[in-house]
Amino acid sequence: LSPDGQKTCNVLILGVGFLFIFTAFTTCGNVAQTVVKSLQNDTFSGSGYHSLGIIYGVFSFANLLAPTVVAVVGPKITMFLSGLLYSGYIAVFIVPSTWSFYLTSVLIGIGAAMLWTAQGHFLVENSDASTINRNTGMFWALLQCSMLFGNLYIYFDWNGRTEISGRGYSTVVNIIITSYMMMKSRSVPLPPPYCSAGLELSFYSGVYGTCVGATAQFGDSAKGLIGISGIVVGIGEIVGGGLFGLLCQNNRFRRTSVVFLGMVVHFVAIYLIFLNIPDDAPVVFNTSTQSQPFLTPSVSIALLCSFLLGLGDSCFNTQLYSILGCVYAEHSTPAFAIFKFIQSVFAAAAFFYSGALLLKWQLLVMVLLGFAGTLCFFVVERMQSFSVDLQDY
Repeated sequence: LSPDGQKTCNVLILGVGFLFIFTAFTTCGNVAQTVVKSLQNDTFSGSGYHSLGIIYGVFSFANLLAPTVVAVVGPKITMFLSGLLYSGYIAVFIVPSTWSFYLTSVLIGIGAAMLWTAQGHFLVENSDASTINRNTGMFWALLQCSMLFGNLYIYFDWNGRTEISGRGYSTVVNIIITSYMMMKSRSVPLPPPYCSAGLELSFYSGVYGTCVGATAQFGDSAKGLIGISGIVVGIGEIVGGGLFGLLCQNNRFRRTSVVFLGMVVHFVAIYLIFLNIPDDAPVVFNTSTQSQPFLTPSVSIALLCSFLLGLGDSCFNTQLYSILGCVYAEHSTPAFAIFKFIQSVFAAAAFFYSGALLLKWQLLVMVLLGFAGTLCFFVVERMQSFSVDLQDY
């Protein structure tokens, strides 16, 4: 293979690896709360929301150490070891106990930080300015196939390389200093998009499916709709990753256009969810919903919202990966660690409040942060364009 061909092959292998890992993890994460609710076991008192909250809480703070680990160990070994930790979380569902459920949640949070930071480093290492959008699209489409396969299982089951060559003390110090300086930088107002991505992650991966499964008006088929909803979210992610990652050329006009489209799509989905799903759907535990939504709950609208959530999320994430790969090509490891740190803090917070906050307030928070995130993305694109123009001049 030519050097470019080898890099493309590396990205494909990366995507397939994530496909296998997250097919299993998505299957567990999407049904965690629903399964826990259905357990009739006096010795088990865990919460699916709390488990996911612990995962993303540990994930966020472990990201502070992840760039150092990736620089010392290397991205390939880091991803391999992290994959083993994911296996532990999945295995605990075979014989669940409260202590093992929460312990493996902590371990997978650590593994996730290492895995995603190493993945960002590896993806940028195998891309350049002309291929970052294409490679991001390929990776994202393959990754999101995990939602399709994982949720197919849910449905049918319910129904019958290093960035710094030196690896000593100076490497660790340099990585930490770089991460700290990047977080202080006023020239990179990206935290709001990171925050929005975190809320979206928690909502489509754990909360929305639970809401659909708790909607009394869907009757006996409600639990089975959790899997179908996840499949449709996955289809939306795949369509978005393929369309906006593979077909769009890497230019700033299209990148901002895709992000704007993602905001609009999300707002449409949020409005329809507000109208179609009962307000108490996230907070009921042992019973089905009691409140009545504005519309008679419709399975078709619920699944349309699933597709729009996936499509909108892929719009945001493919373009965030693309701009991070362009702006921070020389410091990809700390850049992706900061992204995942902020995203995970907000995802963890969202999982913890999801079981106590009515649906309309959760949707309102998503709208406000989604709008702020889109505006900040436009500012970063404008600043990047201005910087390129000055260099050309």
